[in-house]
Amino acid sequence: MDRITPGDVDAFKQAFRRLSAGVSAVTALDPDGSPVGFTATSLASLSAAPPLATFNMARKASAYRAVHEGTHVLVHILGARNRDVAIQLAGDRDQRFVGDHWEPGPGGLPLLKNVPAWMYGRIVERVAVVESALVVVEIEDGGLGEPDEALIYHERDWYSTGDPLA
Repeated sequence: MDRITPGDVDAFKQAFRRLSAGVSAVTALDPDGSPVGFTATSLASLSAAPPLATFNMARKASAYRAVHEGTHVLVHILGARNRDVAIQLAGDRDQRFVGDHWEPGPGGLPLLKNVPAWMYGRIVERVAVVESALVVVEIEDGGLGEPDEALIYHERDWYSTGDPLA
């Protein structure tokens, strides 16, 4: 087994590529009113009462200004049918909202269509950690769409879970 040594950034990244993660998308509005968003594999439930969720992002990300200066975001749980949208939101920032995969939602924020679930959250905490940020949102609204197989990101590729193991 190869060892990961301190400072070996490539090995660290490779180790985390081997951790499968569910895929979500976070959307917001830039201060100029333009839609911004990104895929996230760091979404987590923090508390059910009050309903709190967290996600992480790089502070150099194109959507960071909107999250840093804004008050609300939309968090979308993506399913297998949303694979193409996940890829689009992970790609060129100028192409992320080209198409009919979204519409204005609560607060005018970009709401992705046909997702298994979405949540409108008020940003209650932003914690800067080196070049990243941990963001905590309190969920104020949301909706459930049609159920779907999970969308998983693993080893820099997208998968669906298929049938769960018995």
